[in-house]
Amino acid sequence: MKVLILAGGKGTRLSEETDARPKPMVEIGGRPILWHIMKSYSRHGYNDFVLLLGYKGYFIKEYFANYFLHQSDVTLDLTNNKMEVHSNASEPWRITLLDTGLETMTGGRVKRAERFIGDQPFMLTYGDGVSDVDIRALTEHHRKQGRLMTMTAVQPDGRFGTFEANSEGRVTQFLEKPRGDGSWINGGFFVCEPKVLDYIRHGDETILEREPLEALAREGQLSAFNHSGFWKCMDTLRDKTDLNQMWDAGTAKWKTW
Repeated sequence: MKVLILAGGKGTRLSEETDARPKPMVEIGGRPILWHIMKSYSRHGYNDFVLLLGYKGYFIKEYFANYFLHQSDVTLDLTNNKMEVHSNASEPWRITLLDTGLETMTGGRVKRAERFIGDQPFMLTYGDGVSDVDIRALTEHHRKQGRLMTMTAVQPDGRFGTFEANSEGRVTQFLEKPRGDGSWINGGFFVCEPKVLDYIRHGDETILEREPLEALAREGQLSAFNHSGFWKCMDTLRDKTDLNQMWDAGTAKWKTW
């Protein structure tokens, strides 16, 4: 089953980083967040990726084209134009790097990958969110539900600390990062049947999260896989800092490999 990853947005809310490189290439623990996402899928045996590129996509192409150089020790023989790789640190990945346009919306990017999808179910997620979701349990849920699309539903942490106080104003409890308001939101990590592509009806202008998902929901063809474990989207500089602190402290719950 192919894994499509949306990796073409501009990431304007993380402009401190994305002015220089695409958001999926922002590093967590010295590796692009995109690498972390791919490792999560690979841990469950899914190694065939289609990366849907756009903004500064050449950074992602260069990274994987020179993966040996980035990950391994090498000896460069400049006289003979040769490179010897020591301690191969490669991955069992097959990667299609697909330029889907600078301004293309999420649905349009998926539609542009139609020729690589064929007539088989496929997975889809965003290139800026990490999780410890059980991919195999997700796919089994999708199979049992028998609907066209399954979306992983998550409950993100609140942005601000909360507290409780008694009638005298004395704080009795403080929570640094409580759960949000209890609502479930779209966490990505989709499983899709090929017919989902028929719901992307306006080409590059189609926003996946609007008309396609709304139509699938109306027709009873969208299933939710509730995930109560770890999930975090790297939307701001604070999110990047939090994820790096988790990695450095050895508490990165998404690291299941």
